[in-house]
Amino acid sequence: MKYLLEGERSERILFRKIALSDFDSWLKFHANPETSLHWNTTRKSPKVECEQWYETQFRRYENDMGGMNALVEEESGKLIGHCGLLVQTVDEVTELEIGYSLLSEFWNRGFATEAAKKCMDVAFERKYAESLISIISITNTPSEKVAIKNGMKKTKQTNYKGNAVNIFRITESEWIRLNE
Repeated sequence: MKYLLEGERSERILFRKIALSDFDSWLKFHANPETSLHWNTTRKSPKVECEQWYETQFRRYENDMGGMNALVEEESGKLIGHCGLLVQTVDEVTELEIGYSLLSEFWNRGFATEAAKKCMDVAFERKYAESLISIISITNTPSEKVAIKNGMKKTKQTNYKGNAVNIFRITESEWIRLNE
């Protein structure tokens, strides 16, 4: 399963493959109306949304399309969210995206920035792509701040799955300069 960070660690986070045993913890994400505030979607019950989310991730794994990693806070052993490298097609171009979502109790503590940076480092160190993107709703300022902290720059605005989004990007050469 290319693109997974299973077994990797950052300063405070252990990365592992997602597991159905996380379902009850991740259900809180789908039950929180704030987590879908920036994304136009047909709302279903939190349980159905969570089930569909897991189906999508397992399908990504099976089809070598990347996928989210479960993020576990090393200190507490709690699931804090997901972050991963995802093969995405935006405006008919296939690219590698850094995607991230955290449970609200872990917002504003630097976990998303730390997890996204680890994904970026692994992707460039393993030569997975010459550039990486993040697809971020135009209203999602917190996610934009994560991208910017990690050296990404807004390169365009487009429509993705019925949502107005900004595409943030970093190239391998920009990443190298940031890490010198």
